[in-house]
Amino acid sequence: MTTMRTDLDHLPHGKQRELARVTEILFEEFTDAMKSASSPKKKEGRILKIILFGSYARGTWVDEPHTAKGYLSDYDLLIVVNQQSVVDFATYWYRAEDRIMRETGIRTPVNFIVHTMDEVNSALSQGQYFFTDIIKEGIALYDLKGSTLFVTPQPQTADEALATAEKHFEERFPRIEQALTGGRFYVAEGNLRDAAFTFHQAVERAYTCLLLVETNYSPSTHSIKFLRSLAEQIDPDLIAAWPRETKQDRRLFELLKRAYVDARYSEHYAITAEELAWLGERADILRALVEKRSRGKIEQLRDGAVTGD
Repeated sequence: MTTMRTDLDHLPHGKQRELARVTEILFEEFTDAMKSASSPKKKEGRILKIILFGSYARGTWVDEPHTAKGYLSDYDLLIVVNQQSVVDFATYWYRAEDRIMRETGIRTPVNFIVHTMDEVNSALSQGQYFFTDIIKEGIALYDLKGSTLFVTPQPQTADEALATAEKHFEERFPRIEQALTGGRFYVAEGNLRDAAFTFHQAVERAYTCLLLVETNYSPSTHSIKFLRSLAEQIDPDLIAAWPRETKQDRRLFELLKRAYVDARYSEHYAITAEELAWLGERADILRALVEKRSRGKIEQLRDGAVTGD
């Protein structure tokens, strides 16, 4: 069984206060959502652990929103719950996400994923790198007294890791180009809203491909901002795909992020052919960067399999 760090001394006091407030909001909104639980079993839902992972846990975060790079690392959190029924985001977690986003005292963007203890321990027993790294590097912001401990991670063999990465790349990478081709077709046809949605899918697929190749895990989310944050922590070279220097750069990425829902369902969503041309170019750059990183990872794993490392 594995215990975790609990110290936040490496973070500035302002960051520690933000994380404390995030934790408060998560509990407040979860408690409120539980009041409308439809069955006695669901009413027994509990938060077991809240774990900070990623750059703020490792001490490698970047906080430069006002510089030329305009980069600000996100907080990444794993919320562990006691039963599958309370994993459902739309029922138990969307209000917390919305409130955290609007909270004036929380300047740093927050991303979180929710899994049961059984799901996390199953992933650890299968050697899933994503969760293994969280347990190794993460910091427990909350840990329910007496709750189950994480099992000791069981890493894959070199051959298993190679086979897994190759499978993900072969399945996922071709679909990126398919979506890019589809987006360009819709632009040519003047169907700009479907073009925006399809370019969003290309970007989502690119990040998902990289995360699966690198960690054998990608969260069940359509938020390309969250996926971007996780992927860029693995490979900072990916930052080059999306400039952040100007307000226009940031606005266009947000426009693409909104396309997953708004381009399909909102009559107020508007985008121009020129904006789509820029987004398509950036998505194509991302595809090339993901291909380079993924092929490099597979070669590294192949070398390890040959040498037995």
